[in-house]
Amino acid sequence: MAVKIRLARRGRKQKAIYDIVIADARAPRDGRFIEKIGSYNPGTNPSSVVLDTAKAVDWLLKGAQPTDTARSILHHEGVMLRKHLQVGVIKGAIGQDVADARFEEWKASKTDRNVSAADSLSAKKDGEKQAKLDAERKVNQSRAEAIAKKNAPVVEEVAAEEVSEEVVADEAGAAAPVAEDTTDAPAAE
Repeated sequence: MAVKIRLARRGRKQKAIYDIVIADARAPRDGRFIEKIGSYNPGTNPSSVVLDTAKAVDWLLKGAQPTDTARSILHHEGVMLRKHLQVGVIKGAIGQDVADARFEEWKASKTDRNVSAADSLSAKKDGEKQAKLDAERKVNQSRAEAIAKKNAPVVEEVAAEEVSEEVVADEAGAAAPVAEDTTDAPAAE
C-alpha cells in the first residue's frame, strides 16, 4: 500500500482550506484518510499552517511520500530538515543533541525572518494607506478650493453691484440738490 502525505480540500467556493492528511494513494482526494496531521489556509496573508511536526516526521520515516505541495509545506515548516537530521542520527553520523541544536538554530532564524517579513508587510500596508489618505486629502482640498472659487466671484459681484448702486445713488443725490438749486433760483427771480 502506497501512503501519501497530501492535501484534502474543505471549505467553500473561493475560500478553500486544506487538511494535511496521511492517506492511501488510491483513496479519493477528499475521501478516506488514515490520519489528519494538520491544516493549511492559503487565504490568510501570510498563509497559515497548523502542523503536528512529530507525526509528520514519524510518517516520513515510515516511508510516506508527500505530494509536491505537501513537500513544500513540510519544507517550509522544517519537517523535511528534521527528518534529514533524524536519518543522520539513525545512521550514527551525528548525535541527537547535535541534531536538536541544529534544528533549534534553524527554527530561531526562521522565526526572525518571519517576524521581519511580517513587519515589512505591515509597514508597506501602512505606507500605502498613508499615501492613499494624503491623495484623498489633496483631492478634497482641491475640491474645497474649487467650490470656494466658484462661490467667491458671486459674493464679489453682489458686493460690487451694491457698491456701484451706492456710488450711482450718491452721485445722483449729489447732482440732484445742485439741480434743485438751479431750478429754484430762476423761479425766485
